[in-house]
Amino acid sequence: MPEQSKLSLTNTPVPTSFFEAVGGSATFERLVTVFYEGVATDPLLRPMYPEEDLGPAARRFQLFLEQYWGGPHTYSDERGHPRLRMRHAPFKVDAAARDAWLKHMRTAVDSLDLPDELEQPLWEYLERAAHFMLNA
Repeated sequence: MPEQSKLSLTNTPVPTSFFEAVGGSATFERLVTVFYEGVATDPLLRPMYPEEDLGPAARRFQLFLEQYWGGPHTYSDERGHPRLRMRHAPFKVDAAARDAWLKHMRTAVDSLDLPDELEQPLWEYLERAAHFMLNA
């Protein structure tokens, strides 16, 4: 009987996490891809990514978001505790950097075309995270 509780009335699986509800890894990959397309050309943010290729940073960010929203724990398996403030401490994150980050993230979130009930908690989390990272 427990299996039936995971099916809708039409016998389709009901998402058990936000990660699943938004479409899983493919959705987070799109979010991060669109976000880093903006970062790549941003004169304020691009210098904060010392690697020549943004690919490794994008992968880390995708894994983090997937784990946070109920997906696989690959991020922690590979990198341990997120320690977000500590990992970002070497970079000056002021209001201008936060606003630039949010601008590119807004574009990325909009690209997902999520229903409001999914877009709203995602955006609210990203806004809180951006404010939390201020260190200058």
